[in-house]
Amino acid sequence: MPETASSPRSSSRGPEAGVSEKTSGAWDGRIRGAAAAGGGGNAFPWSNAMLQWQRTGFHFQPQKNWMNDPNGPVYYKGWYHLFYQYNPDAAVWGNKIAWGHAASRDLVHWRHLPLAMVPDHWYDTNGVWTGSATTLPDGRLAMLYTGSTNASVQVQCLAVPADDADPLLTNWTKYERNPVLYPPRGIGPRDFRDPTTAWLDPSDGAWRIVIGSKDDHDHDHAGIAVVYRSRDLVHFDLLPGLLHRVVGTGMWECIDFYPVATTGGVDMSDTSIGTNDVLHVIKASMDDDRHDYYALGRYDAAANAWTPLDAARDVGLGLRYDWGNFYASKTFYDPAKRRRVLWGWVGEADSERADVSKGWASLQGVPRTVLLDTKTGANLLQWPVEEVETLRANSTDLSGITVDHGSVFPLDLRRATQLDIEAEFQLDRRAIAAALDDDVGYSCSTSGGAAARGALGPFGLLVLADRRRRGEQTAVYFYVDGSLATHFCQDESRSSRANDVVGSAVPVLEDEATLSLRVLVDHSIVESFAQGGRSTATSRVYS
Repeated sequence: MPETASSPRSSSRGPEAGVSEKTSGAWDGRIRGAAAAGGGGNAFPWSNAMLQWQRTGFHFQPQKNWMNDPNGPVYYKGWYHLFYQYNPDAAVWGNKIAWGHAASRDLVHWRHLPLAMVPDHWYDTNGVWTGSATTLPDGRLAMLYTGSTNASVQVQCLAVPADDADPLLTNWTKYERNPVLYPPRGIGPRDFRDPTTAWLDPSDGAWRIVIGSKDDHDHDHAGIAVVYRSRDLVHFDLLPGLLHRVVGTGMWECIDFYPVATTGGVDMSDTSIGTNDVLHVIKASMDDDRHDYYALGRYDAAANAWTPLDAARDVGLGLRYDWGNFYASKTFYDPAKRRRVLWGWVGEADSERADVSKGWASLQGVPRTVLLDTKTGANLLQWPVEEVETLRANSTDLSGITVDHGSVFPLDLRRATQLDIEAEFQLDRRAIAAALDDDVGYSCSTSGGAAARGALGPFGLLVLADRRRRGEQTAVYFYVDGSLATHFCQDESRSSRANDVVGSAVPVLEDEATLSLRVLVDHSIVESFAQGGRSTATSRVYS
């Protein structure tokens, strides 16, 4: 199938974009907006024409049916490959999940390829579940994935390309003696899934992988990460102890484990690296609350242990990749541009009936680069890959706007529903001084959302706004409380059946004079990045 072409599209809904400011202090806004057009494709059969506008343009999604977790992303012979959980028969999840497959030269325009793997053996007959790609020293690939057996036991399996010379990796061969790993003693048969990318440990030249599970032996509902050692990715030994364990977090799935550099000049393709210039990230998708949490820490390979920098912000307790609709994420190292790239599954927030009507469900968030925020040293930065900027068909400069409290300033963006907006806000320092004793303890989720006014907030953007439809809008905004803590929030309550206000506090350093936002709008999705990517929020938006 040819790659999907990029072309501008606009929706018949006719929304407008605007800047909102509802505070007692003024700010200056410098906004650069660009209409983004993209690679989702246009010629797909919908059974309900009223839902057609929801299909995105520059976010990846299959041509039809259900999709969830990203699997085995990898760069191979000049192509980026994305595999994903896919139901080839329906727009809902099922017990016959296969691996969908697409390839791209630029992470933006995608060529849909035949299914990579289907549930056709006893060890994966109930689903070819999530896994990861490993690039071997000679450049070949190996894929480890979870199979759900005919008894619904979760086992780990191996597959390799049928033709290593094929850059599109069209055909895959499953190892004849699968499975290569069964749940170990003490771990439930349905609590053992989603192997990570393998890395070579220099101490013994053997591979290591991490698998997620849970430990309820002491009734403390702990999430755990276990490590296996292998010389051939076929025979595995469980290492003593646990890589990490956090009480009260429940089942850990879709674990990711990778290094980030604290200084420049460090090769971040090597997970085994253990110098003072490197921190290691553990990320786990929490099956209990369906969010992706990460933490920064130090990895001791000899002890098979990882220790968080801040126990109060351990895995499952503090930092999240995204404060909205974003789950089961996975990263890969891109050797072509020497960067780590993150994919995340963005599910639907409407009804299953609506999914069946439109014939598809779910999409992937825009691929993001991930690196350590060296200014704070305490969080990651996430940012859309630079290739997304090539989709900017035109631009509008709206810098130098000053808005008084309680007002809305409309932005003329020609009723666009595909936007890439960058905005900066300069606070009035006198207003900050006057607000020091007010509004301490603000929360995005519990303090009233964009409708509640305070001393210094909310101020930000209203996107997909339509005054003719009873004030329908999605608010992306900042709120500075009386303790000078800055909160970044996304209010879906007037735009989506999810009816949530999501977000968190975002670090702002004393020498940072502005608050910044980047907002990607693509029909039924709004992805926002605050303060250079220190905090992000993703929403599905429906009429």
